[in-house]
Amino acid sequence: MDEEQLAHWRDSARIVRFFGFDARAAAALMLLLMHFRLWTFVFAILVMLLFWGLEKRGLTFAAALRGLRLWIVGFKRPSVMNFKKRKMTDYG
Repeated sequence: MDEEQLAHWRDSARIVRFFGFDARAAAALMLLLMHFRLWTFVFAILVMLLFWGLEKRGLTFAAALRGLRLWIVGFKRPSVMNFKKRKMTDYG
């Protein structure tokens, strides 16, 4: 089959892969290539393990960041912020 026949428009939303990992993990590998030290090697391995663990849980990196934000901020999302609420006034 021709390569053009295998590509389809719906494949444009797929996660980009780099050696089986999310391509965003390649940023740590690029840092490792630019500054090859033990701590950058450990950092690159930890980043790749983080992406692998998130993928095993069924999360993308963006969804994990949204979950982290939800964990920090909490479930309550008021429609009006506290400083914009009108103060109660007694005119009596």
